[in-house]
Amino acid sequence: MTTISLKCRCGEVQGSASNITPASGNRVVCCCSDCQAFASYLKADADTLDEFGGTEIFQVSQAQVSIERGHDKLHSLRLKPKGLLRWYSSCCNTPIGNTMSAGMPFVGVIHTFIDEANREDVLGPVKAVVQTQHAIGEPGYAKHSAKFPLGVTASIIGKMLVWKFRGKHKPSVFFAEDGRPVSKPTIVDDAIAE
Repeated sequence: MTTISLKCRCGEVQGSASNITPASGNRVVCCCSDCQAFASYLKADADTLDEFGGTEIFQVSQAQVSIERGHDKLHSLRLKPKGLLRWYSSCCNTPIGNTMSAGMPFVGVIHTFIDEANREDVLGPVKAVVQTQHAIGEPGYAKHSAKFPLGVTASIIGKMLVWKFRGKHKPSVFFAEDGRPVSKPTIVDDAIAE
């Protein structure tokens, strides 16, 4: 198992993700309109999105992620009042990851925050390219899906159940002990997000 470095673009926010293997998480590319809107809102399109509007994400448990520096620069937003919590660094607007809630052990760490040159070996290959109904232009991926394929969905649900059973939603750098986000999320107006 490997510990990988996590770092925002300017280096003010730094951390790590521990016990990482290709089997410990799911590496996917998501082309959904919300991931694109998140990158656009942060003016981070060029660093975050590929040519088809896809964002590479590695899905792990919250307990695997730690922040050693710049925790006060960890900010969050929601594109819709009940949408995913989307985390970023306030210092340089680097997209960090996506969470659901304090009780759900899942975090999708965005590649812009992963300071690992050899992602293919450490994280394994991309398992799926999803939500390509929102892709920019005709998606040129070797294999892709308009939704989440059943195998990938089953894999992440299975991992989340195991993580929940093992208490891997804590400790969390994203949520306080009372379950509140460590940063009150900004609710982005739907009109701005589109």
